[in-house]
Amino acid sequence: MATRTLEGRRSRKSPEGDVPPKPIRKDAEGAYWFVSLIGLRSQNPIDIFKRVEKGLGFNALERFQRSSGISTADLADAVVITVRTLHRRKEQGRLEPEESDRLLRVSRVFGKALDLFEGQTQAARQWLFTPQRALGGEQPIVLAKTDVGAREVEALVDRLEHGVLT
Repeated sequence: MATRTLEGRRSRKSPEGDVPPKPIRKDAEGAYWFVSLIGLRSQNPIDIFKRVEKGLGFNALERFQRSSGISTADLADAVVITVRTLHRRKEQGRLEPEESDRLLRVSRVFGKALDLFEGQTQAARQWLFTPQRALGGEQPIVLAKTDVGAREVEALVDRLEHGVLT
């Protein structure tokens, strides 16, 4: 089974419909390691801020899609961009600052889920798309659309990492 990525290439999937599990290694330690999921090298918060304010290149979204295995439609929904606008951004080669900020937030939440599941992309992705009782029955990826929702997801991950079942 194969699907199309944002680049228009075909990607192979396993019979279960998921990209074969391959742990994502943290290329760097630190509070901002997740920026590597979108292709940023600097973990300096001011550098990250400046890049987001300028608008991330469209390749950041493509890189995150490859890293996370999240479908184009689901990623567009999580970053709150219509598929039509997504195609326009691809042609322009750049996301708007607000869209860049939302992509960064989704990558941060995905990074927390990766930490929880020790780099297992498939497990992190599955957890993000599964309704969680501790989040009022909402899917974590849906809550990640807003800052307050993303913070709740991150707080839940922190509790789970410390063995606090909520």
